[in-house]
Amino acid sequence: MNNWYLGTMGFGYKEWVGAFYPAGMQSRSFLAHYSQFFNAVEIDTTFYGIPSVAQVMRWTAVTPPDFAFCVKTPRHITHELRLVNAMEPMQEFLEVVSLLEEKLHVVLIQFPPDFDYANFNNVRTFLKELPLDYRFAIEFRHRSWDTPGTAVLLADHDIAWVSADNIHMPRQVRQTTDAIYLRFIGPHGQFATKDKELVDKTAVLQTWYQHLQPHLDEVDAVYGFFNNDYSGFSPKTCNRFKEIVGVGGDEIRPLQQGRLF
Repeated sequence: MNNWYLGTMGFGYKEWVGAFYPAGMQSRSFLAHYSQFFNAVEIDTTFYGIPSVAQVMRWTAVTPPDFAFCVKTPRHITHELRLVNAMEPMQEFLEVVSLLEEKLHVVLIQFPPDFDYANFNNVRTFLKELPLDYRFAIEFRHRSWDTPGTAVLLADHDIAWVSADNIHMPRQVRQTTDAIYLRFIGPHGQFATKDKELVDKTAVLQTWYQHLQPHLDEVDAVYGFFNNDYSGFSPKTCNRFKEIVGVGGDEIRPLQQGRLF
């Protein structure tokens, strides 16, 4: 297994200007610059609504051919409808993000912390109706889902069970398909800034890599994404993880803005 897709949750942070993006860079140039350092991004803005066709087309236009997008399912589907009568808006969402074509790698379905195992039948019904030509990953945030029945359900539908380093679920790698999806999430708002690493997570990340190793011969891809609240500055932390797993990690030291931007 040598397909590592590692990046950050979102890329449009103004606080990164001067720390990751060159000073003076406009937001329209962020993604093109970002894609020079990372080969994947988890799009968080789709959680708040279906993006426009123009936005999706711009994402794919400014990124390299082998770049990977993982998109978050709108909260209207997961948090408001809670999957009930949700297939129509899900299809509308997939129709738009499918314009990413081969750059669309994973559709992330994240449930709220109060979405417990009592919703099992709703999840099963929803999964049966999902189109087969997309790769999906699911993140549960209620510990009642930490059961063998969940693994069987996801494996039956060829869906990745998100392994997350956060406060909600046990920190463990769960393999239910041919890909592993990792999310490194800190408590929201714990850091006042988003432009420098404030906590050294090296030891924790090394432990995650150790837990991944038994699965690497059984999967064809590992996706991993970091948010700013995990250690203060997700590009730096992602780079640290890239070094640990042996896929490099370009030094993050923004140059002065040039004519290309």
